[in-house]
Amino acid sequence: MLVCQPVFSICCRNSVKPSTRGVKTYSCDIVSGRCFQALLSTKAITPVHQSRLTTFTVTTQGRDSQQSVKTAGTMAEREETGGCPMGQGGDSKDGTMSYHTYLKLQGLLHCQEMASAQHGKEVHDEHLFIITHQAYELWFKQILFEIDSVRNLFSQPILDESKMLQILNQLNRVVLILKLLVDQFHILETMTPLDFMEFRVYLSSASGFQSLQFRLMENKLGVKEESRVKYNQQHYLNVFNDPESIQQLKDSLEQPSLFALVDKWLERTPGLSEKTFRFWEIYRHSVTRWLEDAFFQPAQRETDEKLKETLMADYLKQKDSFESIFDVSKYNAQVQRGERRLSHRGFQGAMLISLYRDEPRFNQPFQMLTLLMDIDSLMTKWRYNHVMLVQRMIGSKVGTGGSSGYQYLRSTISDRYKVYLDLFNLSTYLIPRAYIAPMTERMKRRLSLLNTDQLLKDHHEHEHEHDTEQVRVTLNGVALDDGVNGDDVNGDDMNGDGDEVAKVVTFSL
Repeated sequence: MLVCQPVFSICCRNSVKPSTRGVKTYSCDIVSGRCFQALLSTKAITPVHQSRLTTFTVTTQGRDSQQSVKTAGTMAEREETGGCPMGQGGDSKDGTMSYHTYLKLQGLLHCQEMASAQHGKEVHDEHLFIITHQAYELWFKQILFEIDSVRNLFSQPILDESKMLQILNQLNRVVLILKLLVDQFHILETMTPLDFMEFRVYLSSASGFQSLQFRLMENKLGVKEESRVKYNQQHYLNVFNDPESIQQLKDSLEQPSLFALVDKWLERTPGLSEKTFRFWEIYRHSVTRWLEDAFFQPAQRETDEKLKETLMADYLKQKDSFESIFDVSKYNAQVQRGERRLSHRGFQGAMLISLYRDEPRFNQPFQMLTLLMDIDSLMTKWRYNHVMLVQRMIGSKVGTGGSSGYQYLRSTISDRYKVYLDLFNLSTYLIPRAYIAPMTERMKRRLSLLNTDQLLKDHHEHEHEHDTEQVRVTLNGVALDDGVNGDDVNGDDMNGDGDEVAKVVTFSL
């Protein structure tokens, strides 16, 4: 005789919890995927998804039916047979993996627990809020996966040039992901401030500042610790309590960041060594000629004293600006003050790549530097969109977790959080193409046939050896001297084949 229709929530842990009206309930954790075989033979089953649990309405007969539920076997048996028998995630009978099993959709699609629903007042837009932030975290994980791969390649003493295309592809992937994340804010903006207020009260101390992956991403890209804005006057490490998260953060700080690795890589740029291409001397001479032609001579020819004074002031400003990179002591002082981050030699390498980007040797490196700037720009845009969304939603209210909300976030979109600011500022020191000394054929051959062992030796000894080789570089048909010692450049045969290469190895940037 049908006596009742009790509701069972079948639990893989077999825990029995009293429900309202005295009905015994069993909680089924669908993330682990275990359920009860007894339900399989039940004809009246209605699954109702509620947060991460699945509730089954079971029609039973007899008062003792609540005590007759038995498990579907041991965990080992479940693992052998595949996913939850009550779900769609189990493998097919022929043993092939299913879409649901491969993507773990049973757990993934049921991990949106709305805090408002747990408090008995479900707010529709909270579901969007959760989905969006979970999507962010998944993409953060992919970005970390790509960055770690690139860092591993750069960690080698000499980067295998055959891996350069892989690096470009992975960095471009990070750029495209960040573009997606920047645009994702538009979806959140479909939620009104009043709708957000309906469930914000249930978030308690939960805050985006507690995102472990975002902190790891910042550290691995190369955000400086001393540049960070403190959160509630404390270090962000204090937000995390579990040992695993703290250890991951410490590791990300102790290991070389992508910025540090790129800086070392730039220091090895072929052409910086005096034995291959006296780039810095030639570049300095070219700058001097350009400043004279573009600023000094026009000022000297000006008859109007007031305008002449203005033109001379412009000339001196330009000269001082370039002197800040040519004078090593001045440059290093700027590094000490935090105004620059690249080492002086790394900066030279970046300038060489930027000026000679049309040369095959420097085409891919230039693309890589461009992608690094794109990543920096998109991170800034992401922060900015976040700030605008917060201001739209809560105005100047205190943020969750006790932060100052909008005021705190606004402070993170300044240059202090940019990693590759030095690359952006390279444009300050570009000169017109007509003044860029062209590479001779001999130089091009030497750059493409550099012995890797020799290049490493040059890199370690470049400050201790004086280059005795003399080269002729022409600019608009006029031979340039070395610009440093004032020695005249003798007539070397730049098209000759005087160099011997004991072991020819394609050099890897």
